[in-house]
Amino acid sequence: MKRFFKNFFLVLFILVIVLLSYLFIGQPKSQTNIVWGVNFSQKQAIFLGLDWQKTFLAILDDLKARHLRIATYWDLLEPEKGKYNFSDLDWQVNEAIKRGAQLILAIGFKTPRWPECHLPTWANNLSPQEQQEKIDDLIKQIVLRYQNEKNIVAWQIENEAYFPFGECPKRANGFLDEEIKLVKSLDNRPVILTDSGEWSMWFRIAKRADIVGISLYRRIYSTTFSFLHKIFPFIPDGYYLTYPFPPKYFYAKAKLIEEIFHKPVIVAELQAEPWLKSFTTSVKEQSRTMDFEKLKETITFAQHTGLNQFYFWGAEWWYWLKTSQNNSQIWDLMKDLLNS
Repeated sequence: MKRFFKNFFLVLFILVIVLLSYLFIGQPKSQTNIVWGVNFSQKQAIFLGLDWQKTFLAILDDLKARHLRIATYWDLLEPEKGKYNFSDLDWQVNEAIKRGAQLILAIGFKTPRWPECHLPTWANNLSPQEQQEKIDDLIKQIVLRYQNEKNIVAWQIENEAYFPFGECPKRANGFLDEEIKLVKSLDNRPVILTDSGEWSMWFRIAKRADIVGISLYRRIYSTTFSFLHKIFPFIPDGYYLTYPFPPKYFYAKAKLIEEIFHKPVIVAELQAEPWLKSFTTSVKEQSRTMDFEKLKETITFAQHTGLNQFYFWGAEWWYWLKTSQNNSQIWDLMKDLLNS
């Protein structure tokens, strides 16, 4: 028995070494044929004190972004139970289509930007099953409304549905499979599901998605161990962290998904804005997780992952810097990149 455990742990150790080598050692060849896209959130633009329509048009007309991932929000689309308001989303879709942009619509209960789950007030007291029924109705409304728009190239259903991030209530069992089945019954365009690029192997969504979308963040403000601050006040309640993952980490996991599930992997969120405890911090404090030089480094990092489609996260912040802080350095950098 002693010999068995010795051999078992030896094999386990070897397997761990092989896995770490596969994920961390080496660097893929720099990718040159890349599709660069941009995320847009109406809510984020408003949060930054911007005119969201001017911000959106600047992204289309000045940056000339032609690949967009647009977040939709339940509380904006159905502010009153059973009464839909598509005017703002219609405007975004129509303005993008006028310019020939290709669109991904992120739809569902959990969609991009904090608090992730954007419940209308009237839905707060519904049971998980009742909430799911209303979300299914909303998804059906969106897909049927835009199913004839050929510039919509994919539907993203939920945002990091299985990743525990955000202020979200308990979901009804099987919610994601139900939503995928619903969308596929209405339209034949690909379904994108997203996951944490850093903290998942993506298998759970790869089994269900047509396209696997991941996030890629380099520098964050973490509150993972904030509970210790309550016990030991001298311990900070948060700290800045640079992830140790190299480009090979993302490349290797994407290759596994392609080999096992035969699904493409894209980066649905590529960090291009600060990750902060509070946005009320100074621009100097913001620069701890993102600035001009860090963004250039992130772009180079992305090029070495071997992936070929990225949607930048933070265009609203670039516009805020340009219009509110008189700093167009990042805006001009992205204009050059998106027009190259």
